[in-house]
Amino acid sequence: MGWAVAEPEAPTPAPATTTSHPRRLGMVLATAAIVVVVDQLSKTWAVNRLNAGRLIDLVGSLRLNLAFNQGAAFSVGDGWNLGPWIAVLALIVVSTLVFTGPTARQRFGAIAIGLVAGGALGNLLDRAFRAGSGFMGGRVVDWIDVQWWPVFNIADASVCVGALALVIYSIRAPQDP
Repeated sequence: MGWAVAEPEAPTPAPATTTSHPRRLGMVLATAAIVVVVDQLSKTWAVNRLNAGRLIDLVGSLRLNLAFNQGAAFSVGDGWNLGPWIAVLALIVVSTLVFTGPTARQRFGAIAIGLVAGGALGNLLDRAFRAGSGFMGGRVVDWIDVQWWPVFNIADASVCVGALALVIYSIRAPQDP
């Protein structure tokens, strides 16, 4: 009598997941943290070195010139106290992108989101902790002056570059099924 030995069955493959890349929350947070640190250090430097009307001419029309902004980025809405509300709105948009959309799954999208978040937080910190009156009434320190554009800072530039990168990402990114 021969006994037949049963062949083991091949394991059933696991079903494919719908998300090919996990959200890159760490990359978003790291990018935002770098922007906030560089922004705040540069503003501290500007306040200490460019006080009393001191200008530093660099190249062409680029110069370093201390200014304080009560409006939104690039002094838009100066006197209307829109800056804090625009920054809070930017953080809400960033949170939505991180937790609901596919943008944060790709490195490019995660860095873009981090740039916007870091810039918004950098300017919110100025509004919260610099002298001023009312809700988030502190003035934002601006110091990069190209003389043909309003004076701005690292946070403003990060928000603009991040927003532009998000637009490019939305046009060029592969769509999820």
